[in-house]
Amino acid sequence: MAGHLHLPQRSGPRPCTNTVLPHSQLDQQPTDSRYAEAVLAEAGTWPSVRQQSSAISVEGGRAIAVEPGVAVGPAEAFMVGREFCHLHAQGDLSFHATLPLPVAAAAEHAGWAEPHFLVRTGQAPATVVMLYAPRDEAERDVILDLVRVSYEFATGQAETLDAAVDEPLALHRSQEEA
Repeated sequence: MAGHLHLPQRSGPRPCTNTVLPHSQLDQQPTDSRYAEAVLAEAGTWPSVRQQSSAISVEGGRAIAVEPGVAVGPAEAFMVGREFCHLHAQGDLSFHATLPLPVAAAAEHAGWAEPHFLVRTGQAPATVVMLYAPRDEAERDVILDLVRVSYEFATGQAETLDAAVDEPLALHRSQEEA
């Protein structure tokens, strides 16, 4: 995702979350899993990605990881092994992902994410965030774009995002389609 990133403000108040393991979104869950599933399905089509059971999420959590043998980004682009994002399970359709610090800050400011509570205790790098469960198609698109940034961070393609975060995501999409 070259260039700048603009995140629209998420509508409504932030969801309630907990500060124990597993770090979970407690309310504002969508009525079904289709939007979260669509994010995973799309991410599964990206080069050098494999989907697998999460090595650190709750039972049933599904991860997106960089395939073995592929060059990767910095250590803080991963939660464990080559896992850079996972979808929760057991009624929680939020994600955990790693994001470059400017993007993590922008996503938090716009209401799409919050730092993993273990960041505050120093037990996780500041790049680890919870992405709130997408409740509709527009939210799915924003979460998908953030997961794409996580993928680019994990595969060493996110250097350009360190500069600034303000160009509309729609512009990025139209450039990719051209």
